[in-house]
Amino acid sequence: MKDQDGSFFEKILIKPTLHKTMPIPDVMTITLNPAVDIVTSTDRVIANHKLRCGNALEHPGGGGINVARVLQRFGVNVQALYPMGGVTGVWHKRLLDEEVVRTLVVEISNETRESFSVHETSTSHDYRFILPGPFISQTELAEFRDVFTSNLPKQYVVVSGGLAPGVPIDFLADLIHLSKKNDLRVILDSNGPCLNLALAQGVYLFKPSLSELCSLSPTQLTGRDEYIKFCKQLINEGKAEIIALSLAEQGAILVTRNNTWYAASLSVEIKTTVGAGDSFVGAMIWALIQNNTLEKSFAYGMAGGAAALLNSGTSLCHVEDVRRLVSEVKLIEIE
Repeated sequence: MKDQDGSFFEKILIKPTLHKTMPIPDVMTITLNPAVDIVTSTDRVIANHKLRCGNALEHPGGGGINVARVLQRFGVNVQALYPMGGVTGVWHKRLLDEEVVRTLVVEISNETRESFSVHETSTSHDYRFILPGPFISQTELAEFRDVFTSNLPKQYVVVSGGLAPGVPIDFLADLIHLSKKNDLRVILDSNGPCLNLALAQGVYLFKPSLSELCSLSPTQLTGRDEYIKFCKQLINEGKAEIIALSLAEQGAILVTRNNTWYAASLSVEIKTTVGAGDSFVGAMIWALIQNNTLEKSFAYGMAGGAAALLNSGTSLCHVEDVRRLVSEVKLIEIE
């Protein structure tokens, strides 16, 4: 993709060196497999039929990308680090630029993926089709690691989303180790076989879904008491200081070494479930940065997740909705 003036990417990328004159971010989000999220809707999803869909929404997606978008709305000094490739990568970055999210990109040779979701309006179910994403070479990963170590934030590193093809399962563990060496708090929201290695480094906050938590247990977990007991075990083993366990429509549980709180889901009109977890993380981090108590920060996370349900596509939560909903969150301390 060359022209007479040089590389196509040279014209659209903000190179990492240019960020040296900018303030050091308070938060850096890491996304290893970003995607352009394309979201549409139809009345019913039926096999072997042509499904007439509504207008498509396009958003810059990926776990850490979404968290950065939420933090930007709250006015946090945040920077999103991620690999970018091909025409889809340019498209993805343009969408992020439109939201004025500060980025740090590492160019890769393969194409950034797209992700496709369909909202079934008759049931409010979301059907999500996730592509594997681009293969990232060892050379590109080494550059990614170097860019990260040269641009560390002040307070938090958010590692969110899955791994792209070619990324070793110990890569997140390495980034977490580097973060902790520099006294940074790590928030982990990932999935798959990399989780055990990442948690072995010890993180500040781990936000699993119920299926992700159960995948870590050698025995079957049944019921809230067993979920809490296993979370306490992980904390006592030094794998996390705090665990925010998402129970989807059943709410969430926040577990520390000495305390446990439960919060029921808020009753809101659901336009989509996509991005609710990332909105939870973003709102909770903002609250922590504002020196709120852990319980209050958990309440803001719940409000952020509920606020995301109000908006179509991967629009995520909006600040005014989070501030309005947080008073409706009721925390129950579990002895």
